[in-house]
Amino acid sequence: MNKLVKILIAITVIVFATVSCNVIKDVSDTLSNVSRLKFKLADVNNFALAGVKLDGKDQINDFSITDGLKLTQAFASKRMPAKFILNVEAKNPNDGTGGSKKTSATLTSFDWKLYIDDKETIAGNIEKAVTIPGTGQSTFIPLSIELDLYKFFKEKGYDDLIRLAMAIGGEKGSAARLTLDARPTVTTSLGPITYPGRIKIVDKEWKQ
Repeated sequence: MNKLVKILIAITVIVFATVSCNVIKDVSDTLSNVSRLKFKLADVNNFALAGVKLDGKDQINDFSITDGLKLTQAFASKRMPAKFILNVEAKNPNDGTGGSKKTSATLTSFDWKLYIDDKETIAGNIEKAVTIPGTGQSTFIPLSIELDLYKFFKEKGYDDLIRLAMAIGGEKGSAARLTLDARPTVTTSLGPITYPGRIKIVDKEWKQ
């Protein structure tokens, strides 16, 4: 083997090693950035139970006679359809500080299951992709929820079922009794990356 061939082989090895190291670093940085995304439940809006809006309702006596009749008829028919918007707050801390590369994240899938009082109810996904910019600021992901509360909580009886609905979507309602079991998929420079496991998202703390 002559000297020129040896030099070419050495150059090839160095170039390959450099490219490989760069690829490995890109993969590592991308996975690190994706893993830093954070989620938590924000609030509940536009809650309607059997067509009755719960805005401003704090107790059963707050319902008008007409609304009360609708609710009792719905319960008697063994159907209590609920509709509301659950806002998920997402934060992308990859803003270029702390050694991270500033980058936006596009959420292309958000496979979720909804738990109410730790009971699994319905499942769904986002209707369109959501971009979470690398600014450290919050982005809100609205999930349209529709389910029959009677189907999952008929053992509670009428009064407790109404109180449950108001605890979520009434005047003092919150997402405290809700949990999302989710598995996000994020588009990156390396293609779509799906979280290896599911995450539990609640309203009091960030999950990543």
